[in-house]
Amino acid sequence: MAWISFDIFRTLGFSDTLQLKPEQIFNHKDDISRADWVLFPQYWQLNALIYGLKAKVFPSQASYLLGHNKIEMTRAFEIVAPTNIPHTEIRANTPSNADELWELMLHPFVAKLPKATQGSGVWLIQTRSDWKAYLQRSDILYVQEYLPINRDIRVEIIGDQVISAYWRLQSDQGFYNNVAKGGVIDHSPIPAQAINLALHLATSLDINHAGFDIAMVGDHPYVFEFNRLFGNQGLEGGDKKIRDAIIDYLNRQQQPTRPNFPKAPVNKDKPLPRVA
Repeated sequence: MAWISFDIFRTLGFSDTLQLKPEQIFNHKDDISRADWVLFPQYWQLNALIYGLKAKVFPSQASYLLGHNKIEMTRAFEIVAPTNIPHTEIRANTPSNADELWELMLHPFVAKLPKATQGSGVWLIQTRSDWKAYLQRSDILYVQEYLPINRDIRVEIIGDQVISAYWRLQSDQGFYNNVAKGGVIDHSPIPAQAINLALHLATSLDINHAGFDIAMVGDHPYVFEFNRLFGNQGLEGGDKKIRDAIIDYLNRQQQPTRPNFPKAPVNKDKPLPRVA
């Protein structure tokens, strides 16, 4: 088979693709070594596939490694877009660090778990009791300035293209914009600054399958994080659009790129997100 997938739900409808369960990795080593692409492995498989079987994986290695941990993600963002992240402090959870951060941060501020998704593991710290409760939840203190917003933007990128971008309005319970926490999708035009920031982060860091969460404060975009495995709730066209974008990208990556070969044709009819 040309491609192998370890996530049947994300690769339904992919032709010429061998669908495997993650634990079958050890029984299909020859198939994996011959495959042009290995799609959506689990995180625990990544090193074995790349270093043991020399497999070419999608999403990219960077998408996995940076997307697995907010600490590594934030440090990478600080390197390539230092003016586009909220003020963030990352410390070991010690009494002295906890006291220092309580005094350092403007109140209220946001505290997060290094590994969490879908809006979980994020708290608005307003009181000392909020802070004490957070200190019991994590060995690492990850705190961030609270931005004055009531909505944010999800920008979804596959390969080298934006396939969707939409606003997420704050949920009825306040603070959370994530759809899993009650946020509401709004397809109003998206500022070009947010689109450009997401593309800059993706291309700079070799992230090729991600949903970036970006806030606008005035005309300035701030990135919170990205999710390597994003949902399709706000995507017009749903699973088919995602499938077509992945297949198009993987096929283009397989094509020769030396000067003697023509460039892949550009689809000029492909709709783009509405930009303000």
